[in-house]
Amino acid sequence: MNIASYIDHTVLAADTPKAKVEQICAEAKEYHFASVCINSCWVKLASELLDGTGVNVCTVVGFPLGAMSTKAKAYEAKTAVEDGADEVDMVINIGALKSGMYDDVENDIREVKKACGDKVLKVIIEACLLTDDEKVMACKLSERAGADFVKTSTGFSKGGATVEDVALMRRSVGKNVKVKAAGGIRNYETAKAMIAAGADRLGCSAGVQLVKGEESDAAY
Repeated sequence: MNIASYIDHTVLAADTPKAKVEQICAEAKEYHFASVCINSCWVKLASELLDGTGVNVCTVVGFPLGAMSTKAKAYEAKTAVEDGADEVDMVINIGALKSGMYDDVENDIREVKKACGDKVLKVIIEACLLTDDEKVMACKLSERAGADFVKTSTGFSKGGATVEDVALMRRSVGKNVKVKAAGGIRNYETAKAMIAAGADRLGCSAGVQLVKGEESDAAY
């Protein structure tokens, strides 16, 4: 299995320096990862470093809480795309979902998708905060709103991806919507299990260790 092609090589910590972004871009080129996933302030830099390499630039929107206004999320996504982002990972409005405000959640996603244009939108549902019924609902709303992926986690809440959640999310959407597992994928065996459960993409900061078959103690 070519595990590298599944990996969004990720660094999202608040204290990430420029040198770290440059490092993960260099690693992404070397190992042919699917993308680098970075905060939006680094999108222009990553876009320049990865131009012509086949590695996508992914960024996050409404991150990590999802509790921003829809207008703010859409503007953030639009700006990121203008700066060179190929993929956008947004966080749903979790509180609205838990309040049964499903139209608001769907509209939030739809407006960000519009702002992304033809770029890929992944919708982070933060599964560790949801019941199974809420996970299913979040996936269905994401699909209706035009999302390209549903994603398990930000990696910044109380839990990351689980095989069970990946399988549930895979069952909850049609074949045209993909699944991204993120958070806590620290070794090759875990990565393989996520893919077997239905993950099409893996968000992790331990990409280099995964392709080398090593264990990582990375937080994401």
